[in-house]
Amino acid sequence: MRVLMLVATSLASDTRVLREATTLAVAGHEVHVIGKQVPLDFVAPDGVTWSSAGASSVFRAEGAASLSGKALSPPVRAARWMMLPTHRNQAFSRWAAAAAEDAGHRTFDVVHAHDFTALEVGARLAVSRRVPFVYDSHEFWSGRPRVGRPTPTQARREARIEAGLGSRAAAVITVGDGVAETLRARYGWTHITVVRNTFPIPDRLPAAPPTPVGAVYAGRIAPYRELEVIAEASMRIDMPITLIGPADTTWLARFNPGRATVRPALPVDEVDVLLTSAGLALVTHSDRWINHRLAMPNKLFHAVRAGIPVVATDVGELGALVRRHGVGELYRPGDAESLARAVEAAVRRYPQLVAAVHEAAPELSWQKDATVLLDLYARLPVSGAKAGR
Repeated sequence: MRVLMLVATSLASDTRVLREATTLAVAGHEVHVIGKQVPLDFVAPDGVTWSSAGASSVFRAEGAASLSGKALSPPVRAARWMMLPTHRNQAFSRWAAAAAEDAGHRTFDVVHAHDFTALEVGARLAVSRRVPFVYDSHEFWSGRPRVGRPTPTQARREARIEAGLGSRAAAVITVGDGVAETLRARYGWTHITVVRNTFPIPDRLPAAPPTPVGAVYAGRIAPYRELEVIAEASMRIDMPITLIGPADTTWLARFNPGRATVRPALPVDEVDVLLTSAGLALVTHSDRWINHRLAMPNKLFHAVRAGIPVVATDVGELGALVRRHGVGELYRPGDAESLARAVEAAVRRYPQLVAAVHEAAPELSWQKDATVLLDLYARLPVSGAKAGR
């Protein structure tokens, strides 16, 4: 099957898209991904091809740096807050138009639209070619954190669009049971399959240290991730704390990390080494947004691949999974003292937690989720696709 994937990200750090594309390619499908502003030096996995569509707006020229990567004065921050929704709308609209133009010259049997930003253009392409489309919802779009000024009218419009187009998809994929159940209840969808953000697990997990020598948060350095709580708890925890990942430097400029060390992003394999050598992973996010209560962060599955336990926020689906498999300790959201106690408990019970990680690894692996993805593709209706003009 010839698969056209659409995703409004740069691909380079989008592990979910790359894992799905690679899995389909290895199984014999032809996969082409149209991303957004993909770096020219990006090397796709074997069997996967890619192209890039632009995403400029009247507020930022094509290729210009995002203001989220700069320290801003208070007036500029206020202006950015006010105009950010307009900029994002224009940027995603122009990306979708460019992606549609690119796709017009390609032949495909199915469209795989990643997240709401690719849903409308994916549905249009599927209709124009008379092929099925898959909607891959990476989160509960209506319940995600909103950056910039509130846009309630737009939020209601997006929910109506998602409900209508998602109902026409041949299949809907999402990242966890919580999001799936909410989409079923909200939209009445019955064609949802859960494909989690797991990682491929090696035949033999890395050996964890005898006792943890540090704790690592590996993820985006930005608001709504309980990083302020980690910083406060670092003053109570007798081990090094590391925060590593791509940063919203506008937010980071006002962030006091306490005794924690902030480091820039590293390749995934290097993060594996850092996690394993430290011994504990911090998997945190706030309880402020519905999406946080439903989400299943890939940081949890990354820790499992590294062979180490987690200290995680006791919120929604995340807390439930940690309890179910016993792969770590939990703390109350927003409570630095509770986080410090959870780290202490993880140190005391470390051998037991490491054993639980090893036991749970086959269940919490991409090998398991890849099978679900391939089974779904085997059931998709296939019609004769025509090449673009």
